[in-house]
Amino acid sequence: MKKRTLLGAILLQFAFSIYAQTVPNTVDKILQSIDRNNKEIKAMNEDAKAKKMENLSVNNLSDPTLSYASTYANDADNNHSTEFIALQSFDFPTQYISRHKQAKLQNVAVTKEQEIGRRDLLLKAKHLCLDIILLNKEKEFLNKRVEVSNHLYSLFNKKMEEGESNAIEFNKLKMEVMNLKTQVSQNNVNHRTALQQLLAMNDNIPVELEQASYPEVKSVDDLNKFREEMMASDIDLQAIAAYTKAADKQVTVEKQSWLPKFEVGFRRNTTSVNAENGFIIGGTLPIFENRKKVGIAKAKALSTKYMQESVRIDRENAIIAMFNEIQQMKASIDAYDLSLMYNYLDLLKISLESGEISLIEYYVEAEDVFSKFQSFFELENRYQKLIADVYKNSL
Repeated sequence: MKKRTLLGAILLQFAFSIYAQTVPNTVDKILQSIDRNNKEIKAMNEDAKAKKMENLSVNNLSDPTLSYASTYANDADNNHSTEFIALQSFDFPTQYISRHKQAKLQNVAVTKEQEIGRRDLLLKAKHLCLDIILLNKEKEFLNKRVEVSNHLYSLFNKKMEEGESNAIEFNKLKMEVMNLKTQVSQNNVNHRTALQQLLAMNDNIPVELEQASYPEVKSVDDLNKFREEMMASDIDLQAIAAYTKAADKQVTVEKQSWLPKFEVGFRRNTTSVNAENGFIIGGTLPIFENRKKVGIAKAKALSTKYMQESVRIDRENAIIAMFNEIQQMKASIDAYDLSLMYNYLDLLKISLESGEISLIEYYVEAEDVFSKFQSFFELENRYQKLIADVYKNSL
């Protein structure tokens, strides 16, 4: 009892290394790197630029028109005359102001859509990082189990030679070592796969994530404060609000489309004898081409408002559901007494070495504890991903 058993020392040291150390948040550094290097994010940025320029281009003046005519008289004098006309058409001045405001509102919505795409990609990358951290935790734990199993293998191999153990127990131990090696190998495969996916998202620029502890997360305790914070920072709500404002402004634009259009220009006529210069002023009354456009714009604006309200209600309900899920998962995590589990493994090891239990009994009980550790690791990972989803708009 005076000496510290190998299993207790190893696992307690492992527990301390996970929960007592302070590890730099390298996840944020990886996400910053992906934000800079990811080709999909760059493509979204350029696409947003194109859409913004396209929205603003609808307010451009129409191209000027130039025409030239040369005519010849079929008479004895063979008179010759020419005509040159330059025309520029433009809409009623207030239409340019309204369309510019509408385009700016539309561009706000484009920016929000760009932010949503970037956010979702970085959230996917963060989930990968959290999975890699889980694999790192599992790898460390498996390595400690391998150390213990190798120690037990040496111990019982010596007992077999001395006739103090039977073949069934020794074969059980060998199968356990074999099973652990398989789990370690699978863990390495999963780790390489996840890291390769992260590498691809970073434009094949190498990244490393060796930490086995999660970044610190915010505590979520007050529902009202949590709901207000989430609603205020939600980019999806901001995007649809921008689309709603743009749709409302489009109604104003369509109403002004009934205003007349104007043409001004220069005209020059020349003959064999003299030349004449003058100005042209004209206009267009849009009586037919704008029919029903105001009604269409109003219907679209109303549809967008209904959609905005629907999204708001859905989002608010989702926030409440996430708050409840966070509380439940946090309670489940807190229910795990890791010290008790480590101490129980320690007692099992002591009982095994003192001969109070057989090796098979030891593994039956120990596997149940190992299973609980695995459940804890997976629950902790799901909790971290849930928190990542909750605060995704801050990525």
